[in-house]
Amino acid sequence: MALAFDEYGRPFIILREQESKSRLRGLDAQKANIAAGVAVSRILRTSLGPKGMDKMLQSPDGDITITNDGATILEQMDVDNQIGKLMVELSRSQDYEIGDGTTGVVVMAGSLLEQAEKLLERGIHPIRVAEGFEISSRIAVDHLEQIAHKFDFSATNIEPLVQTCMTTLSSKIVNRCKRSLAEIAVKSVMAVADLERKDVNLDLIKVEGKVGGKLEDTELIYGIIVDKDMSHPQMPKQIEDAKIAILTCPFEPPKPKTKHKVDIDTVEKFQTLRKQEQQYFDDMVQKCKDVGATLVICQWGFDDEANHLLMHRNLPAVRWVGGVELELIAIATGGRIVPRFQELTPEKLGKAGLVREKAFGTTKDRMLYIEHCANSKAVTIFIRGGNKMMIEETKRSIHDALCVARNLIRNNSIVYGGGAAEISCSIAVEAAADKYPGVEQYAIRAFADALDSVPMALAENSGLQPIETLSAVKAQQIKENNHCCGIDCNDTGTNDMREQNVFETLIGKQQQILLATQVVKMILKIDDVISPSDY
Repeated sequence: MALAFDEYGRPFIILREQESKSRLRGLDAQKANIAAGVAVSRILRTSLGPKGMDKMLQSPDGDITITNDGATILEQMDVDNQIGKLMVELSRSQDYEIGDGTTGVVVMAGSLLEQAEKLLERGIHPIRVAEGFEISSRIAVDHLEQIAHKFDFSATNIEPLVQTCMTTLSSKIVNRCKRSLAEIAVKSVMAVADLERKDVNLDLIKVEGKVGGKLEDTELIYGIIVDKDMSHPQMPKQIEDAKIAILTCPFEPPKPKTKHKVDIDTVEKFQTLRKQEQQYFDDMVQKCKDVGATLVICQWGFDDEANHLLMHRNLPAVRWVGGVELELIAIATGGRIVPRFQELTPEKLGKAGLVREKAFGTTKDRMLYIEHCANSKAVTIFIRGGNKMMIEETKRSIHDALCVARNLIRNNSIVYGGGAAEISCSIAVEAAADKYPGVEQYAIRAFADALDSVPMALAENSGLQPIETLSAVKAQQIKENNHCCGIDCNDTGTNDMREQNVFETLIGKQQQILLATQVVKMILKIDDVISPSDY
């Protein structure tokens, strides 16, 4: 009871309305927090690895998402508990920073929390546990540096990049065409990458999807696709060596900004106004023709009259193109976005080798392809699939693959996947535990056990005996001193991840361990939870 008395014996309140607040202290608070964190990580545990299951999430307005991308699942799950929200943010920060490994990081944090709970029950102070975890995470990150392999790739030899992207795609629903999708992802990243600065701007890669066709029809276009068609059905559907005027001004007579009224009381006045308008349209179209444009792309719409004129003057046009697409078209074709007709000059036109309109199936859907551009720094990945959910999931998978390729260009070190890196770190952390005399060594050993949870989950999801498989692989790693042995999820008959070509990026793995440890430390430090109780 938070009640105190002053020197005259009168009570005064310290905590207001405490009877309407619920309060958990000490070990109870930590256990409640740990239980919430573990509950969230258990949800994701089954969707880890190449044989992981998918989750189906229905949003309040009835939209359905089917995915096994950790960040997406947690984002859509609408978690209410505060500690659960920490786990959601954990996977989101892994997604923003690395783009891949969002499921693994939550599974890792969940198993660290499970191990921490056992230590707390033995009476070890949570701060000592947190310090032990901190020490072990440093040991694990340093050990990853030692076992990492650098591989060389160049603009001509992209095979290593493709292999790593295939690892990330093999755990997705699209794994039957992982080879072709990985190649598409790597080629698109190489097209926009600045290899000298080791930088990739993923904004230049546009990912478009269209329902219909099959996943194998997914293609990479060195140019831009716009989900629009020519503004008049009789305009030419294919333009070679196009010179493109990119406009952000509407094809209509200028409107005065002030409020005004025009009194037309005779036919002559109306005809004069009509002529004046026609003159405006004439001038606009003529200006575009004069600078040598053979295609006009406009951000706004145009009058039917302007459309008719453009058609007669053989000037194909596209209207209502979004701002982001206009920028990408300008980057790809080397053109400038022109805000006023008076500023149109031949230098501001973009150039494209081929602009064509393509129709899909029996539907009236048409899209505009702008290809063979002067500056092929902007590319488009065009995804086809049987239904909308398939396309959305493929977009997420391609995003992961693009991020992996980008991380490899930034830092070309890899570690072996399939739980091999985690098992190797676990052995290293276990060996280092004896060097620490204090209570921390319990925490360090617990950290080593927690690292085993990732390969264990992989084995479990692949339908293998988890404990037998893990102990066999661990024994093999120690015996042969070979840190490439992992869980054989695909049942190929070998544990060596080098032969299976299962790679992961080093920075992705290090980030996973560091982020998971940080979150667990934060959760362990909370010893008092005061929350308003529900009425």
